[in-house]
Amino acid sequence: MGILKYIFPMQPLASVEGRDIDTLMYLIHGLILVLFVGWAVYFIVVLIKFRKSNNPKVQRTSSASKISTMVEWGVAALEFLLLFAFSIPFWAVHVASKPEYKNVLEIRVVAQQFAWNVHYAGPDGKFGRASAKFLDDNPLGLDPDDPDGKDDITTMNQIYVPVNKTILISLTSKDVVHSLGIPAMRVKQDVIPGMSTTVWFTPIKKGQFEIVCSQLCGLGHYRMRGIVNVVSQMDFDRWIQEQKGNHD
Repeated sequence: MGILKYIFPMQPLASVEGRDIDTLMYLIHGLILVLFVGWAVYFIVVLIKFRKSNNPKVQRTSSASKISTMVEWGVAALEFLLLFAFSIPFWAVHVASKPEYKNVLEIRVVAQQFAWNVHYAGPDGKFGRASAKFLDDNPLGLDPDDPDGKDDITTMNQIYVPVNKTILISLTSKDVVHSLGIPAMRVKQDVIPGMSTTVWFTPIKKGQFEIVCSQLCGLGHYRMRGIVNVVSQMDFDRWIQEQKGNHD
């Protein structure tokens, strides 16, 4: 994979799950590169071998060579290997099954034109009830009378997470289809109104990482951006306490 990293450079990786995504991407692009070079060589050979000066008359007999058939079967075998040996196992691990271990922080994100509304459960670990009828009171539609939501924390376009902890994000949209993209974490997930989708990642580097909307969602699509702030567990706990204090 080393040489492919120079041929197909990507943004520096900042999540555990992204390693498998990068491996799959390099394999796919490596196969495409081999096919591109192979077909380019084939066309050059054909242009030289069958140029008009060497073949003034049309030959109506077919070639007896079986090389083309072997190449076709070889490409099919590589694609089969790529699908069943890499893609399907990757899907089963990183898409089809949610993380169920204890070291998980769940966050809810509600997309709208043109912002990301972020919702954390408070110290009680319970998310407050949300309903569309409360959207006039707050962007997330939180029920002001629900005791579970009294200590909840909300932000806009800012996600704070601790390093080395799996982050599970539940996504939905208030208006149109959006797509949560965090390139450094190799995260991209459509956000669909009326549906709840999930995505997760485990950050391995502290710092600030850009959030973008990867789905054209209107005239302000270009400015629908946010920041994932990856901090130490201590700094994250301090931030939670500061936000809690703002609600008191």
